Amino acid sequence: MVVCQCTKTKFSKDRQSRLQRYSNLGSLTSLTFDRLSPEGRSGNPDSQQRCREAYQEARQFAASPDGWLIFVGPPGSGKTHLAAAIVNERINNGLPAFFITTPDLLDHLRSAFNPNSEMPYDELFERVKNSPLLILDDFGVQASTPWAKEKLDQLLNHRFNNELPAVITTAIQIDDMDENIRARFTDPQKCRILIIEDKRALSNNYDWPPEFKLQKSMTFENFDWHRRNLPAEQQENLAEAYRLAFDFAKEPEGWLVFMGVTGCGKTHLASAIVNYRYQAKQPGLFIVVPEFLDHLRSTFGPDSKVSYDQVFERVKKAPLLVLDDFGEQSTTPWAQEKLYQVINYRYNARSATVITTRYSLDEIMERVESTISSRLSDPKISTLWNITVPDYRTTLTPSAKKNARRNSRSSGRWD
Repeated sequence: MVVCQCTKTKFSKDRQSRLQRYSNLGSLTSLTFDRLSPEGRSGNPDSQQRCREAYQEARQFAASPDGWLIFVGPPGSGKTHLAAAIVNERINNGLPAFFITTPDLLDHLRSAFNPNSEMPYDELFERVKNSPLLILDDFGVQASTPWAKEKLDQLLNHRFNNELPAVITTAIQIDDMDENIRARFTDPQKCRILIIEDKRALSNNYDWPPEFKLQKSMTFENFDWHRRNLPAEQQENLAEAYRLAFDFAKEPEGWLVFMGVTGCGKTHLASAIVNYRYQAKQPGLFIVVPEFLDHLRSTFGPDSKVSYDQVFERVKKAPLLVLDDFGEQSTTPWAQEKLYQVINYRYNARSATVITTRYSLDEIMERVESTISSRLSDPKISTLWNITVPDYRTTLTPSAKKNARRNSRSSGRWD
């Protein structure tokens, strides 16, 4: 007897569905190796090398799980994505893997003592202990009660002694862990520790003036490009904006123009580009257009600490320039002239430039000279992207909205 192709296909789909349910991945099914940059999101060369090594190790482990693979790094460094990608790869190959965060595991074990629980405590604990491949995410953020410590010790002891493969992600430094756990994790025969990003080594890589404290905190790691409350079309639009910004940060070339309403994420992405370049020890200059023009005017005053030429040449010739809030400046002939000089110089020099504006291209043409708008829209040098998502603050409470508006303002000191 030979099984027909349609039956094989149905059996394969049924098995995939069962493995998917067993995996406990939930919404993380989209986190695959194909959607993961091997170099990570950081512009720091050392971090990029660490990410490449972690990526290669994860792919090899997914093909042949052996021992324990431990990813260490701060939130946003890509640990969970790597772990979920391993699970998804195993499922695609028709093999089982079980994913769970450490706090969720302990919560489920506690709730299993309830007589109305769908799964008895013993059955749940045995499933986790003996899973063919266990992925334990966010290890170290759980409550450190004696009961929690005991359960985790039992779980890790069982899998360690029976040589059952596991992937563990943690934001805690290995040296800061409990002695018993540290002894297992550092066993070179069974465990491989991959430090994706050492946050302590990157703490002084930014070079922002004091007035840009908010922009300094805006990175690719904390940009919420997959906001769950958005329609699919808007989510895709925001994800594409993220990709354009990230690609530009890696190799700044030409102009990138982000349009969209206030609060859609334009300034965050522009700031993230500058932060990425600073991490890579590359220069960049972020200016808020109206404040730049105000400061330029102030240089004519007798008390100015810098000359007009110093400020103007610095902006014109910056290797990477971000012009934030373009279009918000006054429309006086002097302001138009200064902006034209900056835009025209950078256009002719093909200097890397990022521009953010809340106006459409048609509205920009009404606010500035046509020669400026024509350079912004030149497809030979500019990539224009209209971010269609609404102001993220529309979902906040009134008091939170007020705070968000206040925090979004930046001062324009140019010492």
